Amino acid sequence: MNIETSHLTRRFGRTTAVGGVSLDIGTGVFGLLGPNGAGKTSLLRMIATVLPPTAGTMRLLGRDPGVHGERREIRRRLGYLPQNLGYYPGFTVAEFVEYFALLKDMPTGQVPKAVATAVERVGLGDQARRKLRTLSGGMLRRAGIAQAIVNQPQLLLLDEPTAGLDPEQRFNFRDVLRDLGQQATVVVSTHLVEDVGAVCGEVALMNAGTIAFRGTPADLTSHGQDSGAAGDAPLERGYSAILAAARAGGVAA
Repeated sequence: MNIETSHLTRRFGRTTAVGGVSLDIGTGVFGLLGPNGAGKTSLLRMIATVLPPTAGTMRLLGRDPGVHGERREIRRRLGYLPQNLGYYPGFTVAEFVEYFALLKDMPTGQVPKAVATAVERVGLGDQARRKLRTLSGGMLRRAGIAQAIVNQPQLLLLDEPTAGLDPEQRFNFRDVLRDLGQQATVVVSTHLVEDVGAVCGEVALMNAGTIAFRGTPADLTSHGQDSGAAGDAPLERGYSAILAAARAGGVAA
């Protein structure tokens, strides 16, 4: 397994953002669903090694992120797109992606080709020399995805990657995810249930810092059958039914 967490917990003062999450995730595309405040972003930040856990244990790519040398090795093999990605407005798209490639200790000779490949993969090949400050929100998001995949990561963490993308761009991005999931572990946190149904082999639904459900998209859909739950599609109704059961203190799965 490329992600192994046991009772992973993160508290901020008296608030528990993530409360004892245990997950084993291997190769493929894994979806992380849940309402605002469910703990998805805090969980991803811990797995990305940018936020230390308050309690619990974690192994990533067979290494212990609590050990400095092993954490550095993890980061070389990691791709991460946070919900809010900072950037230098004066950088071009290519310079931005190159900067992250160097941060990941990629061999200098491999960087130009890797940057060009990543930028092309997200559909920004003809925009590579444009300054970031001139880009639309959707283009900035795609540049963020490019920096996350430039090192061909073994572990890729994406927090709301399709925010700001139009439908055509989202369809293209799904193809990229399917391709990446053949060789890597990809975790996608999103509010868009339809994206999960289209590309994820497995999905977890978080509520109040814990895992309320884990299974396949088909399993998720089955919970919405004859439930009367809100939603325009079967997958959305399954999501709503599980969330309602979790909030009521019931067991959905």
